[in-house]
Amino acid sequence: MHAASKGTYGARRVHAELTLGRGLVLGHGTVELLMARAGIRGVTGRPRWRRPTPDLLSADLVERNFTRSAPNQLWVTDITEHPTREGKVYCAVVLDTYSRRVVGWSIDASPTAALVTSALGMAIDTRTPPSGAVIHSDRGVQFGSWAFTDRAKASGLLPSMGSIADCFDNAMIESFWSRMQVELLNRQRWNTRIELANAMFEYLEIWHNRHRRHSALGWLSPVEFETQNKIVAV
Repeated sequence: MHAASKGTYGARRVHAELTLGRGLVLGHGTVELLMARAGIRGVTGRPRWRRPTPDLLSADLVERNFTRSAPNQLWVTDITEHPTREGKVYCAVVLDTYSRRVVGWSIDASPTAALVTSALGMAIDTRTPPSGAVIHSDRGVQFGSWAFTDRAKASGLLPSMGSIADCFDNAMIESFWSRMQVELLNRQRWNTRIELANAMFEYLEIWHNRHRRHSALGWLSPVEFETQNKIVAV
């Protein structure tokens, strides 16, 4: 009976098949015992999904206050994903809250720790943040990975994490993703990963950083805002 069910039947269904389907008289306990001795059992229900936990957790050093008076004091980071006909594309971004400028980014076909570490590395290499600057994220496993945390601390950055499943704890970058969805990602269907990756690059570096006007910056682009405030644009 177990083999006929393709290995799905447990003791209760095997017992029911034997008694109701075959007319045999035997107890349920006997079926359980015989199946246990034979080392066979039914397929259980869908495995309970367990949320992966980060290796390293950090306190929330931001507490929803994203206002800063100078660049490279507070960076926020996160990952977004979007489908193509080939599969999903994942993009990690590091945003300077002072000017809303994207200072680091990385694009890949999988949401690994390497994705976020590469984006952070780009930001560090191009901006050289001072010791004590904060890098703020959610509690995703990528941001709690040893690779990401070690890269941040080695550069003098202080890792910070918001609470679980609370978008307001990283509201600035959530707002950034929302604009990117409306202005780029959802405007067409993407055929290949490389097509979408190229479009993401153009949006981040060309449109958002150099041309898109932000109300919070006095309707200047991030690069214009930094330039007018005597920040050397990289």
